[in-house]
Amino acid sequence: MNATAKAITDVKKSLGKSVYVLGHHYQCDTVVAHCDKCGDSLELSRCVSDIEAAHIVFCGVYFMGETAALLARPGQSVHLPDLTSNCAMSMMTPETIARKVLQQLTGRGRKIIPLAYVNTTLDIKALVGEYGGATCTSANAGKMLAWALDQGGSVLFLPDKNLGRNTAKKLGLSQNDQQILRIGKNGLTDTDGIDRKLLLWPGCCCIHTRFTSEMVAAAREKHPGCRILAHPEARPEVIERCDAAGSTAFLIREAGEAAEKNPDSTLYIATEYNLVRRLAARHKERCRILPLTKSLCGDMAKVTAKKLLRTLTNISANKSVPIKVDIARIEPARLSLQRMLKVCGQ
Repeated sequence: MNATAKAITDVKKSLGKSVYVLGHHYQCDTVVAHCDKCGDSLELSRCVSDIEAAHIVFCGVYFMGETAALLARPGQSVHLPDLTSNCAMSMMTPETIARKVLQQLTGRGRKIIPLAYVNTTLDIKALVGEYGGATCTSANAGKMLAWALDQGGSVLFLPDKNLGRNTAKKLGLSQNDQQILRIGKNGLTDTDGIDRKLLLWPGCCCIHTRFTSEMVAAAREKHPGCRILAHPEARPEVIERCDAAGSTAFLIREAGEAAEKNPDSTLYIATEYNLVRRLAARHKERCRILPLTKSLCGDMAKVTAKKLLRTLTNISANKSVPIKVDIARIEPARLSLQRMLKVCGQ
């Protein structure tokens, strides 16, 4: 154990039950080693309300810390080791522009249910809650999109067009049922196709769009008979060429099953490299797990063991500044999250 790791262990011990550390699966090993719980967005959202600690330290990107702050109990504070660790995709949906688009769409007398991926800012979650919509994760996107479609009218899915298209295909929606919106600073720049069932915001994940069909073909050529899995934020043409796609939790389960049921097999996983590397190490004695390509999230990487130590030390000294949320945004934003948790049975 190096000096930083020992110092984190010591300060956590001194803080006892007053602090609880959450970590996303995309965090590096030196941070994950000190997390009380690791998970994907849905898992971590579900567990926040059960945490009794006065301080929650969230090792992830900013929107995740905001979500935890929305779901935290009165008197609890949520801390992020690096406040600049933003999700690039979450920044692709400015609230002012999204509001203009919703006003333009509903101004035509149509019912629009906005469905926002949790990779969005507090402002977007509040806007979605205000318009009667909900949030979703990659794990429950199918269930939430089906819910939104059942409300009548059309659904505005934002910000990830790839997750939206891949989920729509699983639900049986045709290409003619969908439209990727054309958007500028003043809202819609083209009204073509806006009467369709599913309207898609033109955002995407910088990490998962790096995977290509050519990479899938190259993997199959190098390891005939291999199995290839992808995250549903990947391009549709990549998903079509893979053996299966699913959330981070799904990928972890599939890796475990491959190791148990198909020893000596080769499994490629198309998602953030920190997770793939961790799964490869966990199952190295039983099967070969490889990244389709080494795609790393630079924002997740901003959270380091040293920054975690600094955050914990500041909490101990009553100097840490927790995440602050706009009071006016809390209720509608929380409503969009609570709708998701209710539909998915908490």
